[in-house]
Amino acid sequence: MVDESRKGARAVALVGPAGAGKTSLAEALLFAAGAIPRLGSVDSGSSVGDASPQARTRGGSTELNLLRFDWMDDRYLVLDAPGSPAFATDMEMALSVADLALVVIDPDPARAPLVEPTLRRLEALGIPHALFVNKIDQARGSIEDLLAALQPMSAAALVARQIPIRAGERTAGFVDLALERAYHYQPGKRSQQVPLAAHLREDETAARFHMLEQLADHDDVLLEQLLTDEVPSLSTIFGDLARETAAGLVVPVLFGSALNGFGIRRLLKMLRHDTPTAAQTAARLGVEGQVVQVFKISHGNTIGRLALARVFGGPLTEGAELTGAGGESSRAGALFTVQGAATVRTQRVEPGDIVGIAKVETTRAGDLLGIVARANSVATPNTWPIANYALAIAVSDHKDEVRLSTALNRLVEEDPGLRWGQDEASRETLIHGINEEHLTVALDRLKRRYGVAVSVRPPSVAYQETVRKGATQRGRHKKQSGGHGQFGDVVIEIRPLQRGEGFRFEDRITGGAIPRQWIPAVEQGVRDAMLKGPLGVQVVDVAVALVDGSFHSVDSSELAFRTAGRIAMAEALAAATPYLLEPISHVTIHAPGSATSRINSAVAARRGQMLGVTPRDGWSRWDGIEALLPEAELHGLDAELRALSQGMARYEARFDHLAEVTAKLAGEIVQQLHQPA
Repeated sequence: MVDESRKGARAVALVGPAGAGKTSLAEALLFAAGAIPRLGSVDSGSSVGDASPQARTRGGSTELNLLRFDWMDDRYLVLDAPGSPAFATDMEMALSVADLALVVIDPDPARAPLVEPTLRRLEALGIPHALFVNKIDQARGSIEDLLAALQPMSAAALVARQIPIRAGERTAGFVDLALERAYHYQPGKRSQQVPLAAHLREDETAARFHMLEQLADHDDVLLEQLLTDEVPSLSTIFGDLARETAAGLVVPVLFGSALNGFGIRRLLKMLRHDTPTAAQTAARLGVEGQVVQVFKISHGNTIGRLALARVFGGPLTEGAELTGAGGESSRAGALFTVQGAATVRTQRVEPGDIVGIAKVETTRAGDLLGIVARANSVATPNTWPIANYALAIAVSDHKDEVRLSTALNRLVEEDPGLRWGQDEASRETLIHGINEEHLTVALDRLKRRYGVAVSVRPPSVAYQETVRKGATQRGRHKKQSGGHGQFGDVVIEIRPLQRGEGFRFEDRITGGAIPRQWIPAVEQGVRDAMLKGPLGVQVVDVAVALVDGSFHSVDSSELAFRTAGRIAMAEALAAATPYLLEPISHVTIHAPGSATSRINSAVAARRGQMLGVTPRDGWSRWDGIEALLPEAELHGLDAELRALSQGMARYEARFDHLAEVTAKLAGEIVQQLHQPA
């Protein structure tokens, strides 16, 4: 057996689909451990977690909740991650420092596919994990059916630690397969041990043997004991469960009800025995020495900016010197423990614990800081979810522009799944996020926390135009207004280039028709005209040759020839049959196979071109759908995909090429482009 007294604080991330009851489970764990005097609820707004205005309003988690409790002389840190894909960045933050991930699901086998993205992500990261089937009091199907539906979605064996005791249509208790003990649930109280009923003995024996067989797949000694009908010791069984869980070889499965307190103490015992230590996690992450791993920046409290971090390898004290990966040094300011929205100042944090560190202003999520000495790590940097969705935002009062920039920078610090910037072509301020829900919450924070309200609209599409044929055009600028006048005269030839070739300028002047010093001004004038062509957008893929012209010895100037170049180019473009181009994105959609045909139809309805459908490697009946889709059709795509796939489909998009817009649609777009702003 593992020496429990030396494990120290352990961090458990609660992950899984939205609505499974993760925050309610966190509340139940706190209550069962005596950390809170009464059981709060998410629905009533009385839970320790989900305390932000956004979470309270929406009735669900919108950011990572940090909670802590002590149980049987051990400290537990709960990282309650939102289940909605909109807030997947916070799940990534939680997983970056967790010893174990507890995947919380509901008991309906029909909803089992919702769990696969979480299970696959945990496998990709190599994080030990277990399953907790919540709401068991609402179960209508069997645990066996649920596990049968889930097993194809997990590379590791799902090992049932319990079987239910049924009383008619409801689950009245459970049998612990390791201990071979039966328990009846008691609302609001710990489960009562009862004799194992005779009619359950056969089911319990078969289920226990199956559990041992699964463990024996990775333990030759246990396998030999099973083959020779030797009864394995409890120390062997519990030791194998802990070792194989930590190694990601098996995934233990327990069940209960957070709202009723069913199975919570049994879950606590599993966490006590099977959660890896902080030292094991540091080894898995490739982190060496005494370090703090920063996983999130928080601005949402009265203290100001806090770097939330987990301490590995040694204690952290207030004022300790912290050294970044590049050798930069800073000192830890005040230290705070976090319990939901509450913070408590502390002078010292032990290894394994999670702390909020003030006054480390340059630190970002994902940074590894050495305590005194430089941090040594071979860990893979964090990868954040792709920000596919964008909105153009604007303040009503230009005096708020500086406040907007400051507030947006803070939001991005807290949530690296967000990004923002200025679009050079449209001059719009764009904010990018995972999906519409993500940006809705971010902009609500912007208004509530920083007092900056913005108007929003879809970003402008970067339409461009080119020409279908060549043209020759003279451009003359002549102006006399007393004193020196202005005179510039040029003749240019334009012709279309292949898509993607851009712009080419050729100087074919001979015989000094235009002095050399003014030819660059002609080119600049041509470029000026290309910023907004006859159709109202930037011109691309055109070659321009300067072939002739004339000048005046007194009145010609750089400005005159720039103006002449612009005039010639504007008229040449209008004569060369301009047409509209739109950006086309290469889109990769990952979705359950059951939704593939509906998604194909949705892509076609958005003027998309299907490229192919292939099974998603390693996933259970998931497809990868490749398509070309106009950028103008991407807005709202995420919401439609989720509606067609029980919320599971995701997409990635990247610019692929420019394509001609059909005549009818082009006319509508050009008309919109020429409307007053």
